[in-house]
Amino acid sequence: MKNKAITPFVSIVILLIFSCKSQQKEWDIRDYGAVADTTVKNTQAIQKTIDACAKAGGGKVVVTSGTYVSGTILLKDNVELHITENSKLIASDNPNDFYAIDAFIDATGQYRGQCFIGASDVKNIAITGKGIIDGNGTMFTPKNVRKTYKRLGVTPKKPDISELIAKNDNYVSKKIRWSNRPFLVRFVRVSNTKIREITLRQPAAWTLHFFQCDTFEVDNINIYSKANQNNDGIDIDSSSNGIIKNCTINSDDDAICFKTTSLKPTTNISVTNCKLSSDWGAIKFGTESMGAFEDITIKDCFITDTHGGGIKILSVDGANMNNIWIDNIKMTAVEMPIFIRLGERLLTYRSASKQAVGTMNNITISNIDIISREKEHLRLFPTTGIFITGTPNHKIDNLTLENIKISLPGGGTLADTNTIVPENETKYPEFINFGVSPAYGMYARHVKNLNTKNVSFELLSSDERKDIITLDVNN
Repeated sequence: MKNKAITPFVSIVILLIFSCKSQQKEWDIRDYGAVADTTVKNTQAIQKTIDACAKAGGGKVVVTSGTYVSGTILLKDNVELHITENSKLIASDNPNDFYAIDAFIDATGQYRGQCFIGASDVKNIAITGKGIIDGNGTMFTPKNVRKTYKRLGVTPKKPDISELIAKNDNYVSKKIRWSNRPFLVRFVRVSNTKIREITLRQPAAWTLHFFQCDTFEVDNINIYSKANQNNDGIDIDSSSNGIIKNCTINSDDDAICFKTTSLKPTTNISVTNCKLSSDWGAIKFGTESMGAFEDITIKDCFITDTHGGGIKILSVDGANMNNIWIDNIKMTAVEMPIFIRLGERLLTYRSASKQAVGTMNNITISNIDIISREKEHLRLFPTTGIFITGTPNHKIDNLTLENIKISLPGGGTLADTNTIVPENETKYPEFINFGVSPAYGMYARHVKNLNTKNVSFELLSSDERKDIITLDVNN
């Protein structure tokens, strides 16, 4: 019997079948040599998997069935890093296994940019799964780093940081220093990012950093970041068009922090339904603040057990802040509930020129219910519910406070009523640096168009100070 000719229709079907079979969807890191053994370093194997996935057009790189140790891993175009439940990526304890992308000096004077998981100038990436990315941060304290270098018999790889130091050198610490503490996840100039469900734990420095990124979504992730100092949760830095929702963050430093360490603005960001706890600030703008902050909404969040500020809005390096709305926030056990500062520090980053003093316009904080920390747990006692200050020559404009209720511990004395609050125009903008306020409820000065409605204060013990003091406030 003669073979019948294959019809064009059958040919197309056959081609589609072979095409589907050849289109790989998932890449298992074990197929490229990764081993779930904490004595094995898997940096090369995992990177090979990512590179192969990207070269084939993208897909899902899967980490499964165990714990894998690695140094710096870089995601590529169209790659999703998926870590299955009960699986973990953990950072190597050797600081030399990490390198920086787009390095810079931060406001404290430390060299930054090293990372565990990173990406630079790519698009369409994701981190998903119910597994864990662990930064092994306790191994990166100065004492433990020295022990590690001695144990491994290696010397630190120190880059030349001289070109990164700002000309005005106005850092918090005048000791400009190299730091070997990698961020956990750092994305630089990445477009279209999704991070979902993953648990991020114990970085050596910041946990999740977006720098000059566009279009990102962070949904239902859990961050625990207490292993070291400056352990921020999420940093949105000179980035735009972002959504952060349904996240739980417990951090040593700021939980969600908006920054601009470049002149590019941070704009069009939405934060909703997050539970935050911090040893320094739960929701914070600044202190790094050169570029603008615009069109940012934070709502429906719960803040608890926060030693520093619940809401801190700080423009001190030239940032123009406009259209910021914070609404429906509940706080418990928070030391300084609301702290707003327009200052004149004017630190520069990344060789940018010094900016003019910034502005604050159209900021609304509404529907806030606050219970302050007990007086035994305050860094500054007696505390104040709301502290707002511009400078004599630069006023905050169009600030609205509406439907705010604050319960405070009291404890102010007659001596406290005579306190003169320093201006500190160029100093680091932290509320403890201003000392005790002569008002227990709200202290506000250098403000134009301060609009308040239904703002009330409840004292748990007596306080000799006034409830509200306004100085150089014009409506």
